Amino acid sequence: MMQAANPLFIPGPTNIPERLRLAMARSAWDHRGPRFAELVPPLREQLASVFGSRQASIAFFTGSGTAGWEVALSNVLKPGDRVLATRHGMFSQRWIELARRLGLEVEVVEAPWGEGIPADALGEVLRADPSHRIRAVLAVHNETATGVTSDIGAVRRALDSAGHPAFLLVDGVSSIASLPFCMDDWGVDMAVAGSQKGFMLPTGLAIVAASPRARAAAAERRGARGYLDLTAMLDALDAGSYPYTPAVALLEALAESAAMLQEEGLGAVYARHAHIAAGVRAAVDAWGFALCARRRALASNTVTTIRLPDGISGDAVVQQAHERYGVSFGIGLGQLADRVFRIGHLGEMSETLALAGIATAEMALLDLGAPIAAGSGVAAAQSQYRLSESAMPRQQAGGA
Repeated sequence: MMQAANPLFIPGPTNIPERLRLAMARSAWDHRGPRFAELVPPLREQLASVFGSRQASIAFFTGSGTAGWEVALSNVLKPGDRVLATRHGMFSQRWIELARRLGLEVEVVEAPWGEGIPADALGEVLRADPSHRIRAVLAVHNETATGVTSDIGAVRRALDSAGHPAFLLVDGVSSIASLPFCMDDWGVDMAVAGSQKGFMLPTGLAIVAASPRARAAAAERRGARGYLDLTAMLDALDAGSYPYTPAVALLEALAESAAMLQEEGLGAVYARHAHIAAGVRAAVDAWGFALCARRRALASNTVTTIRLPDGISGDAVVQQAHERYGVSFGIGLGQLADRVFRIGHLGEMSETLALAGIATAEMALLDLGAPIAAGSGVAAAQSQYRLSESAMPRQQAGGA
């Protein structure tokens, strides 16, 4: 049977709305002409709002979220600097590995996969650093491997309580534009997002927000970077230009994405993601499975990581869903490999689309002999969506 699209229930890249596909299909135009200068200022202002900032400088680099990580690490820090990070999932681990490859000395606080960032433990390390050798704290807001969202405000309070001046650098790749992100209120110095998550676009743009303090620190290191030089990028954007050839189609679509988020309203975007996630978690409960997140308060509203009983392979569930039903779910990563599967529910996501994903996951599980009742997860999610007081307006069911 021919299927026009492979529905994505992975935590990025996400499903792309038709409106954004059309925005990327426009004819090429001269990025050195006045049109680019007209595009940039309102786009940066809209993006700052999505980051929860009134003062951050917004930059966009052609690259993935990992390029954004490198921008954050390499522009305010130098080889030999000491940073503090928690390892509590695959993406926090990858950020630690990148920092070490860039010549940074990383002090790691270990936490179980399924837990959030232990702000109290970070505070103890910071208080034990009176000479302020630690130059930055690295924090993953939403750990995509485990389906856990950490409290970045608590990390800021730990820094302030210790009287420590370290920069706070935050990975918001799978949270920004989907979950509340309060850059100014949390005192975040650098935040990183990617086009392929809540912005509902293909991979290709690393979106970085820098506080005035981070921008000043980057300016002091000007010339130490090449392609990922934040100061060169910000200076060019401030002038309505770009330091090299930009991905114009993606930037035009990013402006359209920002407009869609504004039209829906950020509060409604966040409420929609919470509402959809509640239905997915209701299905997991009905199946009798456990979340990877060790406490419900930690459970992410953009991705649910589901622990499977012995004898059920997470990789097999994902493979069966893809090969038999043409639907993509996320595999387990790192120490969770083959023990879990992940349902992504961010970006363009509605109740009906989520129900289709839950039904498909349920069929794949039944095909593999999972001890669940047919229809149980779907019925539980339906009840959650039908009866919840926070049910989203039907006109927003397309995602924005």
